[in-house]
Amino acid sequence: MKPEEQQLAALRSELNYDKTNKCVQCGYCLPACPTYLTMGVETHSPRGRINLVKMAGEGKIKDLSVLEEPLDLCLGCRACETVCPTGVEYGAILESARAAITRRKTFTVPQKAMRNLLFKKVFPSRKAMNLIGNAMWVYEKSGVQKLARKSGLMKKLPAHLGEFEKITPPAVAPAQRASLPAFTPAKGERKYTVAMFVGCVMDAMFRRINQLSVQLLAEVGCDVIVVENQTCCGALHAHTGELDESKNLAKKNILAFARNDVDFIVNNAGGCGAMMVEYDHLLADEPEWAERAEQFVKKTKDISQVLVLCGGIQGEKRSAERVTYQRSCHMTNVQKVTEEPVSLLNNLSNVDLIEMNNANMCCGSAGIYNIVNYDASMEILDHKMKDVKETETTTIVTTNPGCLLQMKLGIEREKMGDRVRAVHLIEYLAERSGMINAADQSLS
Repeated sequence: MKPEEQQLAALRSELNYDKTNKCVQCGYCLPACPTYLTMGVETHSPRGRINLVKMAGEGKIKDLSVLEEPLDLCLGCRACETVCPTGVEYGAILESARAAITRRKTFTVPQKAMRNLLFKKVFPSRKAMNLIGNAMWVYEKSGVQKLARKSGLMKKLPAHLGEFEKITPPAVAPAQRASLPAFTPAKGERKYTVAMFVGCVMDAMFRRINQLSVQLLAEVGCDVIVVENQTCCGALHAHTGELDESKNLAKKNILAFARNDVDFIVNNAGGCGAMMVEYDHLLADEPEWAERAEQFVKKTKDISQVLVLCGGIQGEKRSAERVTYQRSCHMTNVQKVTEEPVSLLNNLSNVDLIEMNNANMCCGSAGIYNIVNYDASMEILDHKMKDVKETETTTIVTTNPGCLLQMKLGIEREKMGDRVRAVHLIEYLAERSGMINAADQSLS
């Protein structure tokens, strides 16, 4: 084999080229793709992106940077996989191609330093994420937040960060942050022993939801263990082309959770769960890890699945409320968890669950997509908010932190804050069961 043929064969393997051959270019994916619907061009559709990867694998595209913009503008929602009649593994193709581009890309020194800091030092470190969480609390309670908002400084931040600062959840005090116990016993008869995956962004910005998750699991009969050496799930790394680092994090989590004999490994974030249930695919080419990854995946569950297995949450008699559920793409299209959140909401008294039109369509959050591709994200969000308005509901329930922030942003953009709110499913269940106060959202 000639050197150029060897190089092309290696590139094909790197790009997951063989998986592109399943795509028959039928177009079933087009109506399900948010970016194709808003942008209207083939290069921003699943089959268009697959075709670009295929052409690169065949040597027809020599410069992989040509693929960068179309792939960057993909949300990675994977709705195309759900509707695909031939079972194309679009997610695997997308992440392999992004990784191939990243390996060949020349980053500036500041860019390289920032990526190393975030992906290797910050996200994988629970200490670092705790420091960020504590810093947010100081920022909020010291008066700096009020001053920054009043001065108009927020409007001058790059990448529309001022808009996102407005919708960040209230920070948890350092004393409360330290109070997540290593073990929480089940209330009453124990049904299962579970290990709680706390995540990185979830634990820094949404610690309160983690606390409520542990309490709800204990309430329905689970012994809950919080594993000390767990780390970031690796989703952000995989989505940004750092696939090798994602594999390293997967291995660390597999080792950490294997030290405890539990029935389930429970997460409360659609994106984290989607990454974790694919650890077996991620490590399939490494024989020494493949079987351990499969065992990890078998135990991985979204919290809604475990709550339903335990009989659900018995809500208190509260005032009637119209609610709509914003489905997490990664829960729907990757984890295939669709019925359990709906079942939990329908089980609550005086809750009228209204399904929105285009319920499975992405909201435009997609990790950090709404920051790095703000305009494209907002166009998708505007479509979503039209569907929300039609439900005439007062509460939007989500199961993913990115979706939660995106829906809060949508409420702000539409000036609906006086009549509509967005909450995580766990917050809503805790509220309707009397665990927290709906007015001040404090732990009761």
